[in-house]
Amino acid sequence: MSSLSGAVETAPVSSLHSAGSANPDDFPVPTGREEEWRFTPLNRLRGLHKDAAFTGAVTVAVEAAPEVTVDKIDLSERVRLAPSVVPFLPMDRVSARAYAAAVSATVISVPKEAVASAPTYVRITGNGTDSAAAGHLVIDVQPYGRATVVIDQTGSATYADNVEIHVADGGDLTVVALADWADDTVQVTHHVATLGKDAHFTHYAVTLGGSLVRLAPTVRYVAPGGDAELYGITFADAGQHLEARLFVDHDTPNCRSRVGYKGALSGEGARTVWIGDVLIRPQATGTDTYEYNRNLVLTDGAHADSVPNLEILTGEVVGAGHASTSGRLDDEHLFYLQARGIPFEEARRLVIRGFFGELIARIGIPALEERIAASIEAELAARAGEGVQS
Repeated sequence: MSSLSGAVETAPVSSLHSAGSANPDDFPVPTGREEEWRFTPLNRLRGLHKDAAFTGAVTVAVEAAPEVTVDKIDLSERVRLAPSVVPFLPMDRVSARAYAAAVSATVISVPKEAVASAPTYVRITGNGTDSAAAGHLVIDVQPYGRATVVIDQTGSATYADNVEIHVADGGDLTVVALADWADDTVQVTHHVATLGKDAHFTHYAVTLGGSLVRLAPTVRYVAPGGDAELYGITFADAGQHLEARLFVDHDTPNCRSRVGYKGALSGEGARTVWIGDVLIRPQATGTDTYEYNRNLVLTDGAHADSVPNLEILTGEVVGAGHASTSGRLDDEHLFYLQARGIPFEEARRLVIRGFFGELIARIGIPALEERIAASIEAELAARAGEGVQS
């Protein structure tokens, strides 16, 4: 049978997120009993959380918009970044190990008031799973700069990486993180964004490939007026474990956040995990936040966990809410289409296409939208009729 899981009781959000540390030894080796690791199958991480040697590498190629600059820096030379940038601190052991192991960082910079005329593509290609690889990417948007960055990840890898994102005052950045890995890839990745005054940040997490992919996006505000939107599209097939653990830290007055993740699961052992932590601290008056997660369990043997956590420590908010649903395809929608002569499998594809369509259309890059839609269609076609829920 399929397994559906809604919100469950957890510890307060404020107690789950530490200040962070660049020293891996400050984080104990996870056992799986910790709140932040209890959904992750540690035996599938290939030692990324323990002592795997980072002797491998991935290939990083950047196709930059004309207005954008690309550099590679030694991580000890962080003073070359804008002085307003908030220092990056890993939030768990895997992140800290990746940070310690990555000797250099690829830096994408958007100059002050520059408006990128095309998306910048960061193409990360895995070269094999035998040796673990560590990576570090920095996206730095200066005041009133505007850009779109696509992180396109393919190939086979055992990979731990950090992406630090800085959007200065009045900046506007869209990041699309596409995990289109081969079936044997294991990835644990952290995306940490800091937003300046009146900065706008949109983050799309599209997770389709890999054996196990765990993504942890974090948003912090350093001045009023910050606006963050985080969207996710996930399709898990047989044996895949795809996990997203979000943290939106409202610690500044008059900021906004919106979170919307959608997932579908098809096949024996398909597993998705979505954790949405939103913390509104006492000083964050005027906060406006809402998050939702929706999952479609398409076949027997699939399992979806969905845990929205909202902790409010001030009574002076504009709005704060969350929602979570996990279930099967709507029988009425299928019946409506079949009653008009559309075969069951085609009706099913149409409903799922509509389920993801709104989020895919938001991305605003037609070629990428078509690629994502085609990948989902291919997954559905490959598993047509397998243990279908009806």
